Amino acid sequence: MSQVIPLGPAARMLTTREAAVRLGVSLRTVQLWVEANILPAARTPGGHRRIPYNAVEALALSTGLGGEPVPRSALNRHNERPLLDDAPVPSLPELGRSGAPMDVLLVADDQDWQARCAQAMEPYGAAVKLRFAETGYLALLQIGQKVPDLLITNLELPGMDGMAMLRTLERCESIANMRILALTDSGEHELARRGGLPRSAEVMRLPVTAEAVAVRVGRWLLGQRVS
Repeated sequence: MSQVIPLGPAARMLTTREAAVRLGVSLRTVQLWVEANILPAARTPGGHRRIPYNAVEALALSTGLGGEPVPRSALNRHNERPLLDDAPVPSLPELGRSGAPMDVLLVADDQDWQARCAQAMEPYGAAVKLRFAETGYLALLQIGQKVPDLLITNLELPGMDGMAMLRTLERCESIANMRILALTDSGEHELARRGGLPRSAEVMRLPVTAEAVAVRVGRWLLGQRVS
């Protein structure tokens, strides 16, 4: 979350659009990462959001992200009238269209569970593209780069847990139609106490087998092919 802080004359700050161009992601993705504290941000006294140049470069280096380098001429030292404004940048291409593999992101910190799910989905072959993230933080980074057709997440995760991740995603209109399968041993009252799940999320109660998860993925896959 951004805060109001004074920016010194030597501060090298970027607008959200400049950060999006540098990282090769959408403007909304950068806003999502700021809200999730993946990228630090500040607000100028005039209320404009600014992101430290060094933080953007560090994220690009640590994740392999990279769009167009931000020209040095765009780094306005006073950040009062940036050369690149906050106009939207093009959204990432939509995935999961007819004939394309179903892109599934599985979020779980148990590598054995990841391997069992991968094995259970092997019969789908090239129809399913399965990728993994171990934490909610890493999942947000992956979703920012490429929105999956289906997000399968354990709600109990280290660091940013699945509940916090889903609440962050719920604020992002560009992923409103993403299918979500939440795995948890918590009951309805406990989930409500923790803030509830997005209405689009389907819940599978733990313990559950990898084969049961694969069957549910298969039903979604069939629906995708029919539609």
